[in-house]
Amino acid sequence: MKVFQKLSSKNLLVFNLVLIGIIFGFSLAFLSFSCSTPQAKKTARAQENPVIISEDALAVAEGLQTAFRSVADKVLPSVVELKTTSIRKQTIPNFNGIPWEFFFGPREGRPDNRGGQEQEYRSQGLGSGIIVRHNNGTYYILTNNHVVQDADKIIAATRDGKEYPAELVGKDDRKDLAMVSIKTSDPLPLAVLGDSDAVRVGDWAIAMGNPLGEQFSFSVTMGIVSALGRTGGPGGNINDFIQTDAPINQGNSGGPLVNIRGEVIGINTWIASNVSGGGSVGLGFAIPINNAKRTVDQLINSGAVSSGWLGVSLNDPARETAKDLGVEGKRGAFASQVFLGSPADKGGIRPGDYITHVDGKEARGMNQLTMMVSDLKPGDRAVFTVIRSGASMDISVRIEERTDQVAADNKKLWPGLYVVTLSDEMRESLKLDKNARGLYVGQVIENTPADIIGLKQGDRITGLNGEDVRDLASFYKLLREKADKELWFSFTRGDSNLDTLKFKR
Repeated sequence: MKVFQKLSSKNLLVFNLVLIGIIFGFSLAFLSFSCSTPQAKKTARAQENPVIISEDALAVAEGLQTAFRSVADKVLPSVVELKTTSIRKQTIPNFNGIPWEFFFGPREGRPDNRGGQEQEYRSQGLGSGIIVRHNNGTYYILTNNHVVQDADKIIAATRDGKEYPAELVGKDDRKDLAMVSIKTSDPLPLAVLGDSDAVRVGDWAIAMGNPLGEQFSFSVTMGIVSALGRTGGPGGNINDFIQTDAPINQGNSGGPLVNIRGEVIGINTWIASNVSGGGSVGLGFAIPINNAKRTVDQLINSGAVSSGWLGVSLNDPARETAKDLGVEGKRGAFASQVFLGSPADKGGIRPGDYITHVDGKEARGMNQLTMMVSDLKPGDRAVFTVIRSGASMDISVRIEERTDQVAADNKKLWPGLYVVTLSDEMRESLKLDKNARGLYVGQVIENTPADIIGLKQGDRITGLNGEDVRDLASFYKLLREKADKELWFSFTRGDSNLDTLKFKR
């Protein structure tokens, strides 16, 4: 009886349950081990044959990594974040008398209540800059003009979080460059300016700045130089840009593009993007630093930029035009118009000349030639190499200072029209006879001699001062040799053959 009671006790029941649990657990563990054995064997075999990274490859990669780190450490302390505030005024309508007076004006005998009060509003902006010069406690920061041009207040922030009030020193709106300054006794590092003429496609390119707001300030992105001599920047910018695939976004404007040595080779300025809001798609453009060096000196010394003026209207000729002029495949820019009384006119440059060099330096296109002339000092003499009637010649010109007034005086722009050779496609498009001759007038510039004497777009010029015009070459030759005192054209308009008035020089 006592044995049966012991076997039936709670203690024995608990013991049996624990024993059964232990047996069940060992069984599960054994099953799990058995199932995992093939995978464990695979892992063991993988560990027996590990991938070995070449020490030489690691050394190269780590050396490049060290170079990028060094560039960031060297340049970032001289990069600043530019925070701008612009104050604008807006008239708030007075809606007294709604709805009648708002839509139809005041009723008779009642004052006009539509005129409201002016209210100020503030807009915030963000860009980047690079410290390039120091003089007696004043630090000079190079940036883009579009970053600061409308700012009423500018704050420059450094990487260590310090902020300084900044003042606009001056601007060069044709190159989209500006200079701001801060005053501080804090020691700030200066950027090292490199040589953008030495840059080649395929070189490392490292962009720095403050993209998309303060959350991403002082960012560094890396790529290569994708192309050189790009044109077509916004706002009539005359630079020949460096193109890079180093990611550049809004807020990077004014920041540096540097080479693998940490030297500034460009100022990040604009991006080409098909992304809503202007996201980076690997098409970023920087102003070559050599384009900015003279601007830096002038702005610091005088707060203004003086530009050289030649007095020609330039364009890059289309392939057919270049072929007709005998300059196909040659680098340069076409002087289609010349300002009467300008340095070019006085020196002997004529419409139809194709300018290839300035003081022996090749002009690769319209934008670069414009910039080369702009960088010449007023009063200096420069030698322009031109191709005229298939022959190369040098012309010495004394440069004058460019002003907006003199450059916009169309009354002196000679002759004031753009003409193109009639091609078979143009004859077909204009429904002309296949033997129709003359030059098609593509544009007549307002208030110029050509406009004053009565030419219009769409006319076909067949003669100049009584001489037949066969092609572009003969047109410009006659313009040089027969129009020194007066100018008139024979032309066809519709079905009528007409002559213009005479313009007396």
